[in-house]
Amino acid sequence: MKPTLLLLALACTANAQVYTPPQGGGTPAPAVPTDNSPPPKKQPAGSPLGQEIPMLDPSAETISVGGVAIPLGDNRLLKARFEKYLSQPPETDEDAAEYRKNVAEILATISPFRSGGPNLKGAFQLLPRASAYPGDANLCMSLAESIYMALLAKNDVSALSDLNKSMEKEKKAIARKADWDARHDRSNSLDAGKPASAEAKGGTGTDRAGPGAGTNSLKYADTLRRIAEIEIMKKENRIRTEAQTIQTKAQYQVSMVQWFAQRRYEHVLMAARFYNQVWKDGDSTLRVDKGSDVSKMFSQSLGISPTVASLDSLSNEAIREVAKYIEAFDLMLSRDELHSASQRLMEAYALGEYLAPVATLSLEKKRRVALYVRDLHELYGTLQARDYVKCKELAANLKAAAKDFPSSKVDSAIAAYTLASDLAVEEAKAHLISRNSDKAAEKIKQATEIWPTNPKLEEFRILVNNSGGVATARNDFDRLLSEGNYREIAKRQYEFVPAIQGDANREDAFRQIMESLRKIEAAIGKASEFSRIGQNYGAWEQLAEIREQFPDDPKLGREMELLAPKVADFTLALDKARQFESRTPKQTGSSLTWYLKARQIHPRSEQAENGIERLLDEILPEEQ
Repeated sequence: MKPTLLLLALACTANAQVYTPPQGGGTPAPAVPTDNSPPPKKQPAGSPLGQEIPMLDPSAETISVGGVAIPLGDNRLLKARFEKYLSQPPETDEDAAEYRKNVAEILATISPFRSGGPNLKGAFQLLPRASAYPGDANLCMSLAESIYMALLAKNDVSALSDLNKSMEKEKKAIARKADWDARHDRSNSLDAGKPASAEAKGGTGTDRAGPGAGTNSLKYADTLRRIAEIEIMKKENRIRTEAQTIQTKAQYQVSMVQWFAQRRYEHVLMAARFYNQVWKDGDSTLRVDKGSDVSKMFSQSLGISPTVASLDSLSNEAIREVAKYIEAFDLMLSRDELHSASQRLMEAYALGEYLAPVATLSLEKKRRVALYVRDLHELYGTLQARDYVKCKELAANLKAAAKDFPSSKVDSAIAAYTLASDLAVEEAKAHLISRNSDKAAEKIKQATEIWPTNPKLEEFRILVNNSGGVATARNDFDRLLSEGNYREIAKRQYEFVPAIQGDANREDAFRQIMESLRKIEAAIGKASEFSRIGQNYGAWEQLAEIREQFPDDPKLGREMELLAPKVADFTLALDKARQFESRTPKQTGSSLTWYLKARQIHPRSEQAENGIERLLDEILPEEQ
């Protein structure tokens, strides 16, 4: 109940509505409109609208490096992360520089070209120092754990090998003793002194062993059994040694493949060089399932099985490619070729977001790309909204900012759709003159769908101004406006636009409603994207901000009610902070504590940050 009451309290502080009637006239809109209309139908994916310009997303969900297609994952998530990257400061502080220095030192220490050869122990001791940097995500420590476990397994394998050697010595000693006993052990029976055959009489100097002596003795049979046991144990130890080696290598390689998929190429290089020092048997084949994505990535691209060396080579190639992308980006940016520069930067970010050339890029350069991308997305939105007047304005701005902006598709789309709308209006006029009202209504609806703000719709409105259909549409518009059913007006916008043109009050009301609902839908869409990636607090704050402007929209209220249970702790903290802040006398300390708690729950909260800054300005006012 507390989150719901908090949402209602925030809604009560709103200062705007979906439609604000003019002062001195008109029917006031109710506080909460009732909307029973179904949601608008989504535009079919095959529609040409919204497909006229190339977006910043890569055309495919892979990027090729050294002939291998590396998957990039979800493009929508990548796009959101790229936009976040454009607003982040570069990683050029002392800690970041020290981290990159440590990584370079580790690679140099374990390098085969190091004077005196690779130093496994020295490089291993440097890993904890590198893992202390937050940007490393503790991966160097994970690498150290993998190396430690591999060395323990290797020691166990060495112990098994020593055990096999000792058993081999025991076997040889037993065999020598058994051979001696077989040659010299004779029966102690009464007949032992008698010659056993004519051969013995011939003076051979040996006596034939009797029963229970020599090779016929139980002792000799037990010796043979012991030798067989030793051979079996040796084979079992060899099998165990091989299995343990394979298992340890597979566990180590899992981390390498995971880091490669995460585009942590420097960690792959370190892991590969450590691998070659831990295991010197020349076996570097990756033990992955044949049907796995990693196996397919190599087999379908190159037709070979993946190896540790191939991961090492591809990581080096990816690092080089990222550096080349950044070089191309700098060159294009210096020439004001923002469109191509933004694409090169996104390719560099998608391939190596953790590498130094991308992480240390200056904020000024990224800001230029961010502004261009923002205008590009706005142009995309206006094309979807069919506001071709605004499209022309945005296209002109983009042409001025980017010399390489591909304007031909935009210009062609604007010309094509405006012409199609004009022709539909003319056909509607012809049908109206011939008294074919059904076809006229169909054509005018088509013209309005293509271009809702077409000036020629005014000419058609004059022709039908006095018709019964127009009068009915105006009456319905006035009724829905008085009821506050604004979403029904939006649903029937193509019916109302021709009927209300020329009436300044109705047009102003319609324009306010459409602009407000467009803002609400944009906020809901952005909040939905935040929720999809697990950022419920950010989604709620997006809706809360727009809720303060439009407290009477039912769809917006429903969306916030669905989020309320997921963000109850955050909204409760904000509510407590505002209560203490608004008390008389103001309880600044308690209010600041609750604002800090809200920011702890949601570190990127603008509402919590604004409250903290507001209170800090009161506690520590700046000197005039």
